[in-house]
Amino acid sequence: MSATRAEEPMERRAIISGIGQSDVGRRLGRSELDLTVEAAQAAIADAGLTRDDIDGIATYPGMTAGPPGFSGPATPEVQDAMGLSVNWHDGGVEGPGQMRAVIAAALAVAAGLARHVLVYRTVTEGSAQGSGGRQGIGGAGGGGGGGGVPRFGGSMQWTLPFGAVSAANWLALVAQRRFHEFGLTREQLGQIAINARRNAGLNPKAIYTAPMSMGDYLAARMITTPLCLFDCDAPCDGSTAFIVSQRDLAGDLDHPAVQINAVGTALHGRPSWDQFDDMTTMAARDAGASLWLRTDLTPADVDTAQLYDGFSILTMVWLEALGFCGRGESGAFVEGGANIAREGLLPLNTAGGQLSAGRLHGFGFIHEACLQLRGEAGTRQVVRPGGRSPEVAAVANGGGPIAGTMLLTRGLA
Repeated sequence: MSATRAEEPMERRAIISGIGQSDVGRRLGRSELDLTVEAAQAAIADAGLTRDDIDGIATYPGMTAGPPGFSGPATPEVQDAMGLSVNWHDGGVEGPGQMRAVIAAALAVAAGLARHVLVYRTVTEGSAQGSGGRQGIGGAGGGGGGGGVPRFGGSMQWTLPFGAVSAANWLALVAQRRFHEFGLTREQLGQIAINARRNAGLNPKAIYTAPMSMGDYLAARMITTPLCLFDCDAPCDGSTAFIVSQRDLAGDLDHPAVQINAVGTALHGRPSWDQFDDMTTMAARDAGASLWLRTDLTPADVDTAQLYDGFSILTMVWLEALGFCGRGESGAFVEGGANIAREGLLPLNTAGGQLSAGRLHGFGFIHEACLQLRGEAGTRQVVRPGGRSPEVAAVANGGGPIAGTMLLTRGLA
């Protein structure tokens, strides 16, 4: 069933009216609350609102432990710090991954539960890492049974004891399967990292900006075969915030409104990192397909794609899951890098993605999509044929069994 129907999708009643981002750096040494308030205040001002206008708040992942620096402040802490009075709030985990908070906010304003929702995502993983190496899911020990070894239940009890301590290990299996089944090569995979680094050179907030050649990529140390150092995102500190508003605010903005045209959240396979029915696609397959059922737009209408790159292989998966190329064809699609360059067929991860701009855990992609649609991306601004700014952006977050995607448009449909 297509989106041509008597009643439009509810998410289309919501716009992203304001965007804000704190300072972003490798190790800023600032508190998560400090960074969050900076980003939130910027987003509120960008929407032309005041603190008193905000009547909703949402975040991902909410009140959860997670690795050090991962969760950010919970909504009660931010609500209290900013003196907000809210009619609706949400701070849950998983679902369609990091995208959950934005989608929940869009549905809340569409249902009239709130008018202007502050949505934020804050990480301080760079500072939490300190001067040591990057930790796995199990951290560095401590707690549990007096022996200094933490205990885990669920699926992790079957992976951590065998050294699969990171999503890098789990997703390396997806990459290996793609190498075997589709003939994907390291040189093709490297185009994702090289393109990201090229774009990051034009982003003043990016973590890594030094030029990267294919030789540099291939020479990098292997982390978990076939993923090397440059296939893995860069831990950092920073906060990104949005104001999701009812769409009747669009005419009051001093910049183009960004409308949420459609969302994709389906998960039809097993919610498992290692027991999905198709290890080459995982949850992106279903989320991507469900997106196009809620819109009359097509992949050919997309002017820029901001696709999750917690690991480079995930971007390859999303290119196919969203229909920018056929199944197993993402390697050929990115070959040589021309198609995904800023001036190419599908300008990809134009701020540098998480591989070079820093692991803002998906929210950086939404922020960049809004800048591109508003024509405010500066020297990295995408210019489409005929000299126009982008009008449609696809954003995808998550990987493995966790995936969500949105289609954003400039102005109202």
